[in-house]
This record gives sequence, structure tokens and C-alpha cells, in this order.
Amino acid sequence: MDGASTQVLPVAIIGGGLAGLQAARLLHEAGIGFRIFEARDRLGGRILSTDAAGRPAEDGFDLGPSWFWPGMHPAMAAALAQLGLAAFPQHDEGDVLVERLPGRPPQRFAGFRQEPRSMRLAGGTGALVRALAGGLPGGSIQLASTVTRIALEGDHARLTLAQADGEDDSVLATQVIAALPPRLLDASITFEPALDPAIRQRWRDTPTWMAPHAKFVALYDSSFWRSAGLSGTAQSALGPMGEIHDATTASGAAALFGFLGIDADRRQAAGTALLTRACLDQLVRLFGDEAGRPAATLLMDWTAEVFTATADDRHSGAHPMPQRGPWVGGAWRDRLSLAGSETSATDPGYLAGAIDAASRAAAEVLQRIAVPGRAAQ
Repeated sequence: MDGASTQVLPVAIIGGGLAGLQAARLLHEAGIGFRIFEARDRLGGRILSTDAAGRPAEDGFDLGPSWFWPGMHPAMAAALAQLGLAAFPQHDEGDVLVERLPGRPPQRFAGFRQEPRSMRLAGGTGALVRALAGGLPGGSIQLASTVTRIALEGDHARLTLAQADGEDDSVLATQVIAALPPRLLDASITFEPALDPAIRQRWRDTPTWMAPHAKFVALYDSSFWRSAGLSGTAQSALGPMGEIHDATTASGAAALFGFLGIDADRRQAAGTALLTRACLDQLVRLFGDEAGRPAATLLMDWTAEVFTATADDRHSGAHPMPQRGPWVGGAWRDRLSLAGSETSATDPGYLAGAIDAASRAAAEVLQRIAVPGRAAQ
């Protein structure tokens, strides 16, 4: 193996999304050293806020998750307050459109304010990623480094890393936090010794949040639907988008977004150009001719993201549910913690779930480091 390391990290964190960054923040506050290994060339994982060209931006449009609910998720609200991040409500003022039958105009219904209100972050959800990363020490994040194997060596775990230059490297760590979806963890990393079969089956059976979905965003010069008394919310039985919402940013950059209601195989067969045309045709049906003249469009299919989805995610749209029982067992019980949102006992598959699961994983690691050889209860 090239570049085998003799350095021992107190904690190796696999994944630089929200969960990995939150775990890192908590370890840093406790004075524990760590390094984040992120396979992508950017941080954020399933959080991605971009400009009109699809580049990560400080005032971006969310191609991943957008919403959170402070009253339902107090830990999430507390984390945002500590980071000094501003939030604003999802726009829901105005009428709602519903299309049910081909060849029939959409029906228009009086809108209503949802309670609790869905909230969004100024600057996009990527603002949370930037704030967390900005508080971490220099040199603690390693991008374009894919963990492919983890092997126990005495009191440590050796992580094998595939680097962007094609070479392999490795690093030793006393503790490992896997901050990625259990299903992806099972599919992408080899464990030596092997995991308990029941644990692996549990990982495989846990749906990955966002992985089966695709999101379309149309950017405009103005929020013209608001002037027409529409909220931007629409429901459709015709598609290709099943639901549509206002995606205008806190700074006023106008946009509509929708979740595609067709499966991954059909999306792949259609291709980006055809899907974009079909989505714009649908927006014209709903909102009029002006909707067919966007300044730009964005299409994000999370099923095509190899660092998010596995083959099992192509046909599994279920939302992860809270699960009881251990996520790790056997020889790995005292060395490995899972921190992906899907492993949250309270809010799996939400931004708040990533905060919760990361906090639990960090607490486990801190207890093990404080009392060597003793696993968290």
C-alpha cells in the first residue's frame, strides 16, 4: 500500500456533510483532535446550494434539502442560533394550483398558512455548511479522499483512502465516526473483521434520505406568480413534477422548484434536456407563458450521485423511520459510531436528524476516549 501512515488520529470522521461537520464541531469544542475525510471535492454532502450555473454559492438555490421546523426540532434551532444564522419562512401566501386531468386547466384554490411553518436559511442551506466548516481548525478537512476499507489493528482502526490522484493512502485512528447513510456505508466500505450479518442487513434495509429523488429549479427575473396572487405551490397528478413550490431566496432571487414524480430509470432514459423541457412545459400549464422563459434551470438527480445513492436507492422512495437497537456490534462496537441522519432516533431523514445523530456519535466517542475500552451505554 502506498503512503501507509504511522500518525494516529484521535478521531477519523468519514463524510463532510452536515452530520460529519456537526460531529467535528462538538469534538473540537471538547478539545479532541480529528480529521474529516470527504469523498467529494466539496463539503455538504446532500446539502448543495448553487448559483444559476450549478456552482456552490453563498446565496444559492437549494438542490438538496431546504426546510426545517424550529418548534419541532429544538436542537436544530439551537445550533442555528449558536452559529448566528438567519432564517425566513417558506413563501406560502397566495392561491394553490392543482392539476388532475390531461387537457384540463389547473384548478385554483385559496391558499392557507401551514403550521408549523417551513423555514429556510438565508443564503441557502449551504450557509449551515459554511458556518460549521468555518469554525473548524485548519488542516482538519481532507477533500477528494474516499475511504474504501477500515481494518482493526490492535487498539486502532486503519482507514484506506483512495485519493483523487489515483494513489492509495492510509491513516490510523483511535475512533471512527461514519457520517454517511448506512446503506452507502455498507455498499462502499469493506470492514475487516467483517461486520455482523444482521448489522449489515439493517444498514442495507435503511432507506437513504434524498437518494431516490430529483429536484428541478427554474430561475426567473421576477416572482411573477406572486403578482398574480399565487403562492407558487402546486400539486400535479400529471407530472413530471408531483409538487412545486416557491424557491425565491431571502435576497429576492426568484425561482420555482419541484420534485420529479417519475422514477430513476425513466429519468435516466429521458435525459436532462428532455426532462428540462417537460418540466418547463408543466410550469407553463400551471403559471402561464412567462414560466417558459426562465433565466436558467437546474436539475439535480440524487440517484446519479455515487457518494449518495446505491443501486438499492433507485426504486426505494420510503422515508427512513426511527429504529431501535444498535447500529454497530461485535468487534466494531467500541471503535465505530454511525452519525448519518438516517440513524437518528428522533428525526431520521431530516436536517435535524443529522444534528441529533452527530451529537449522539460525538458523545459516544467522548465517553470512549475518556474511559478507554469502555463503550457508551
